[in-house]
This record gives sequence, structure tokens and C-alpha cells, in this order.
Amino acid sequence: MNAPEAPFVEPWQAQLFALTVALNEAGHFTWTEWTAVFGPRVQAVEASSYWQIWCEALVELLERCGFADAAEVQALTERWKAAARATPHGKPIVLSAAQ
Repeated sequence: MNAPEAPFVEPWQAQLFALTVALNEAGHFTWTEWTAVFGPRVQAVEASSYWQIWCEALVELLERCGFADAAEVQALTERWKAAARATPHGKPIVLSAAQ
């Protein structure tokens, strides 16, 4: 018997899932709103891009809720990538306010 496939291959996937659930539970959007954005996107993609589609759907909801637009999310993503590149292996990544 084969072991079931792990739902999360990378830590960021679990964090993305947890963030989505937390925003839903805090009342920022309903699960029905989430599925209306995520569902149509995920139906037409390969499994390898599942979490990328999840991320894009969450960005769209963040925009709709007025939390951040796509450009802000992209800028923050780039700051995190730069911080990760500057961080020695095994050390926690710190996003500086000065970046």
C-alpha cells in the first residue's frame, strides 16, 4: 500500500494555506468567495501549478478586500527573496523595515 501524498511539499505552501484559512476565519472573505475565485482557476491547470494558482487567487482576494494590490504583493515578494539571498544558510530570514 502506498503512503498518501503529502498535502504540502514546501513550507511556504502550508503557510499560504494557513494564511488563507486565517483570513477567512477572521471574516475578511467567505469560503464561498474563495472558491468562486480559486475554483475556476484550478480546474484548468496541471497539479504542478496548484499552489501557484492558490497564490494568485489569494492575491486577487487581497486586492478585492483592499489589503494590497498585486504590485504591493510583488514588491513584498521581491523584498523577501532579497532577504533570503542575503541570509546565511540555517539562519532565520529577517525582512528589514529598511529594505
